[in-house]
Amino acid sequence: MTVPLNVRPVVPSRLTSRGHNSGRAPRSVVGGYIALTKPRIIELLLITTVPTMVVAEGGWPALSLILITLLGGSLAAGGANAINMYIDRDIDALMERTKTRPLVTGLIAPRNALIFAISLEVLAFAVLWAGANFLSACLALSATFFYVFVYSLWLKRTSKQNIVIGGAAGAVPVLVGWAAVTNSLSWTPWLLFLLIFLWTPPHFWALAIKHREDYTAAGVPMLPVVESHEKVIRSMILYTIALTISSLVIIPVGDMGWVYGISAAVLGLGFLWGTIALGRSDSPAASMKLFSFSISYITVLFVALTVDVFVR
Repeated sequence: MTVPLNVRPVVPSRLTSRGHNSGRAPRSVVGGYIALTKPRIIELLLITTVPTMVVAEGGWPALSLILITLLGGSLAAGGANAINMYIDRDIDALMERTKTRPLVTGLIAPRNALIFAISLEVLAFAVLWAGANFLSACLALSATFFYVFVYSLWLKRTSKQNIVIGGAAGAVPVLVGWAAVTNSLSWTPWLLFLLIFLWTPPHFWALAIKHREDYTAAGVPMLPVVESHEKVIRSMILYTIALTISSLVIIPVGDMGWVYGISAAVLGLGFLWGTIALGRSDSPAASMKLFSFSISYITVLFVALTVDVFVR
């Protein structure tokens, strides 16, 4: 099955109708600007940053460095998300889960959103360069460029591998965290990068299964839209197996101990079991159950990284 990639333009009537604006839309301009940054996604990214910094330091880094890195990373991720909303405002109007976003409802003008986003990126670069180092600032900016130009402008609307390749941008925060502490990169942060890179497809495809009709309506060729459920699950299983293996390879390379090792093995098996279970049912409830577990997986795994450092 294929999906037409042409996207209908947004017309004013679609933006101002009561029905189209139903849902949890921001009620103020300030709330709209906050919504542009996708705070919940930023929170997930930062969950991986602090543990990486702890591993790089071999203990707690200076609190000031942690705060600077979190601030710079949040600004960079928020700016990238806002640019993505600016680019996707046409297709966001066609999907139920995104139709209340501030650029769709008209709460914020597209030009203002773009200026806001670019300002966040400039500020993020300045914060990281001044408070951490030039390498971490460059890495954060590179993630934004990749997310915007490779994922949002190119792959998202043209390739079923969009989230596979584009997901690399979401793995960069671990490199930023490591570089902020050491002003360098080694094998361990690259393995953590690989871990998040491999985690992203099964994580996102679980959500895409639930919102398959939305992506179909918008002409976005997410894998669950253009392939059968069986092929999607097969791909998810392969990525989950690779994810589990990469998480275990970190043990010898990063000199991790039993806390992380046991956690990685158990969580990996749980993720694999949940993916196989989703193969028996493609219901929205089943897909969201795996999606929720995938968030717990990455959170607990990186908490285990932190605990392991102090136990050892």
